[in-house]
Order: sequence, then C-alpha cells, then structure tokens
Amino acid sequence: MQRTRLSNSALEVSEICLGTMTWGEQNSESEAHQQIDWALERGINFLDTAEMYPIPPRKETQGSTERVLGPWLARNRHRRDRIVLASKIAGPGRRDWIRNGDTRISAQTIPWAIDDSLKRLQTDYIDLYQIHWPDRNVPMFGTWQFDATKEKEATPILEQISAMAKAIEAGKIRAYGLSNETAWGLCEYTRLARENGLPAPVSVQNGYNLVSRMFDGDLAEASYRLNIPLLAYSPLAMGLLSGK
Repeated sequence: MQRTRLSNSALEVSEICLGTMTWGEQNSESEAHQQIDWALERGINFLDTAEMYPIPPRKETQGSTERVLGPWLARNRHRRDRIVLASKIAGPGRRDWIRNGDTRISAQTIPWAIDDSLKRLQTDYIDLYQIHWPDRNVPMFGTWQFDATKEKEATPILEQISAMAKAIEAGKIRAYGLSNETAWGLCEYTRLARENGLPAPVSVQNGYNLVSRMFDGDLAEASYRLNIPLLAYSPLAMGLLSGK
C-alpha cells in the first residue's frame, strides 16, 4: 500500500488508516485485535485513537478504546515499530468528566493526558499526538459560521506548542498534529512554531467526504502551502454514503 510522509517528520503512513472509535462500545476487544491483524496483513500501518473514545462518548466508557488497544500493543512489542500510532487530547466544553473537568489544552493538561493515554495503551510513546479540537472558539462539528459572540478565554497557542515540544523532547510523542482546525489555526500554529524555533504540526485531521467538502477552500490552500497534509476522517459521512 502506498505511504505518505507527514510534512517534514519521519512518520510515513499508509493512505488508509484504521480508525478505532467504536472499540469498547460497538466492538469487543477480540474483534478489535482481529481488525488490527487484518489491517497489518494488507499494508495498513496507521492506527488512530483518542482519549475521548469510544463514540458515543460516555463517562463510563471514556478511554476504553485505548484500553482495548493496549493489550494488543503489549503482546506485539516486537511489531511496535511497524505501526504509526495516533491519539488525541480532548478539548474544552464537551466532556467535563475527562481529567476531572480540566479539559483545557494547556501546559498542565497536555503531559497529563499523554501519560494517561500511554498507560491505557501500554506503550512508551505515541507517534502522532493530536489536539482533538481547538481550545479557542471556532465553528466545528457540523457548523461552519464563525460566531464572535461565543468568544471565551483560551490557552495561548504558543503554550500548547511548547508543551508538545517538551513531550517530543522527552520521547513520549514523535510529532503532533491538529484536528477539526481552521485555516487560521493551521497558519498560526505554524507561524508561532517557526518564529520560536519549535516543532510545527505535521498533519490536520478534519472531516472530509463527498457530502462535506469544506476542506477544499482556504484550508486546502493552507495545507498545500504549509506542507501539512490532511488526514480525512468520516470518509463515508458516518455511514450515509454506504446507505446506512
């Protein structure tokens, strides 16, 4: 299977990624492990999870997807370097049971969330660590219009970049990316990283499919000019395009 390098990082990922967001809710641990083996046999080396998963999110199951994945990683340590493992830190305002309600994306919560994910995943490092959605006010998850009346206090982007840089230096993550991000955000993270001699994001994971083409506008230009590739999620529009 053809692979793509994520920006200027050392990460090379298969063009198809194995998503995991139903593991621990709709899929058993055994089924999940069978899916991993099936994917690897067919050249897929990219697995994507998140501390918030599974979906639909519930306090009782939060983190279960990473806990399902962990035993496979522990049992297959000899194959760990064959996998590009991605996870995400949840942002504020949606799931207040995560980190005892401290769902900011800050210098305090980023290392906290990474360590919790590493314990659940039973591994020493995460290859790609993503900000699941921005800390600041942005339109997301089905909305597209920016609403300035919803402005709120947000963690400075430079603080977030610096925390990611420290995690990279500590060997806990290899690179970081963004998700559900805007063109302005993509450009601002990159600008601040470059101006301060810090690592820039290497990917942006946004929804993209035949009925949701919002990425094709200014985000596509920013992605191209900054060399930060799109990791498209929900390619079947949550099942709509499959006739679900």
